[in-house]
Amino acid sequence: MSLTADSLKQIIQQRLEASLVQVEDMSGGCGQAFAVIIVSNIFQGKNKLLRHRLVNNALKEEIASIHAFTQKGFTPEEWLNQGGIL
Repeated sequence: MSLTADSLKQIIQQRLEASLVQVEDMSGGCGQAFAVIIVSNIFQGKNKLLRHRLVNNALKEEIASIHAFTQKGFTPEEWLNQGGIL
Protein backbone atom coordinates (compact mmCIF):
# COMPACT_ATOMS: atom_id res chain seq x y z
CA MET A 1 0.00 0.00 0.00
CA SER A 2 1.46 3.33 -0.98
CA LEU A 3 1.22 6.34 1.28
CA THR A 4 -1.00 9.28 0.49
CA ALA A 5 -0.51 12.82 1.76
CA ASP A 6 -3.63 12.38 3.92
CA SER A 7 -2.56 9.08 5.47
CA LEU A 8 0.93 10.43 6.21
CA LYS A 9 -0.60 13.53 7.79
CA GLN A 10 -2.75 11.40 10.12
CA ILE A 11 0.20 9.22 11.10
CA ILE A 12 2.34 12.28 11.91
CA GLN A 13 -0.44 13.91 13.94
CA GLN A 14 -0.90 10.76 16.03
CA ARG A 15 2.73 9.82 16.61
CA LEU A 16 4.20 13.29 17.10
CA GLU A 17 1.29 15.00 18.89
CA ALA A 18 1.37 17.69 16.22
CA SER A 19 -0.87 20.73 16.39
CA LEU A 20 -0.29 21.37 12.68
CA VAL A 21 0.90 19.12 9.87
CA GLN A 22 1.28 20.14 6.24
CA VAL A 23 2.09 17.35 3.78
CA GLU A 24 2.87 17.98 0.14
CA ASP A 25 3.18 15.10 -2.30
CA MET A 26 6.17 16.13 -4.43
CA SER A 27 5.84 13.09 -6.71
CA GLY A 28 2.76 14.18 -8.59
CA GLY A 29 0.43 11.93 -6.64
CA CYS A 30 2.29 8.63 -6.82
CA GLY A 31 3.23 8.75 -3.12
CA GLN A 32 6.99 8.46 -3.47
CA ALA A 33 8.19 11.90 -2.33
CA PHE A 34 6.83 14.08 0.44
CA ALA A 35 7.71 17.43 1.97
CA VAL A 36 6.26 17.98 5.44
CA ILE A 37 6.00 20.77 7.97
CA ILE A 38 5.33 19.63 11.53
CA VAL A 39 4.42 21.91 14.43
CA SER A 40 4.57 20.18 17.79
CA ASN A 41 5.38 20.88 21.43
CA ILE A 42 7.62 17.81 21.48
CA PHE A 43 10.24 19.85 19.57
CA GLN A 44 10.61 22.23 22.53
CA GLY A 45 14.25 22.47 23.59
CA LYS A 46 15.52 20.27 20.73
CA ASN A 47 17.85 21.40 17.97
CA LYS A 48 17.26 20.69 14.29
CA LEU A 49 19.19 17.41 14.30
CA LEU A 50 17.32 16.03 17.31
CA ARG A 51 14.00 17.04 15.76
CA HIS A 52 14.88 15.22 12.53
CA ARG A 53 15.88 12.10 14.46
CA LEU A 54 12.64 12.19 16.42
CA VAL A 55 10.58 12.40 13.23
CA ASN A 56 12.68 9.78 11.41
CA ASN A 57 12.31 7.32 14.30
CA ALA A 58 8.56 7.90 14.54
CA LEU A 59 8.12 7.38 10.78
CA LYS A 60 10.78 4.72 10.19
CA GLU A 61 8.50 2.30 8.29
CA GLU A 62 6.82 4.99 6.23
CA ILE A 63 10.08 6.68 5.22
CA ALA A 64 11.59 3.32 4.22
CA SER A 65 8.76 2.79 1.73
CA ILE A 66 9.16 6.10 -0.13
CA HIS A 67 11.82 7.66 -2.31
CA ALA A 68 12.22 11.12 -0.77
CA PHE A 69 11.20 12.76 2.49
CA THR A 70 11.97 16.32 3.56
CA GLN A 71 10.86 17.77 6.85
CA LYS A 72 10.75 21.00 8.80
CA GLY A 73 9.86 20.92 12.47
CA PHE A 74 8.75 23.87 14.58
CA THR A 75 7.43 24.48 18.06
CA PRO A 76 4.08 26.31 18.04
CA GLU A 77 5.85 29.49 19.21
CA GLU A 78 8.45 29.29 16.40
CA TRP A 79 5.70 28.69 13.84
CA LEU A 80 3.67 31.70 15.03
CA ASN A 81 6.81 33.88 15.08
CA GLN A 82 7.33 33.03 11.40
CA GLY A 83 3.84 34.22 10.61
CA GLY A 84 2.27 30.77 10.56
CA ILE A 85 -1.27 30.15 11.70
CA LEU A 86 -2.28 27.30 13.99
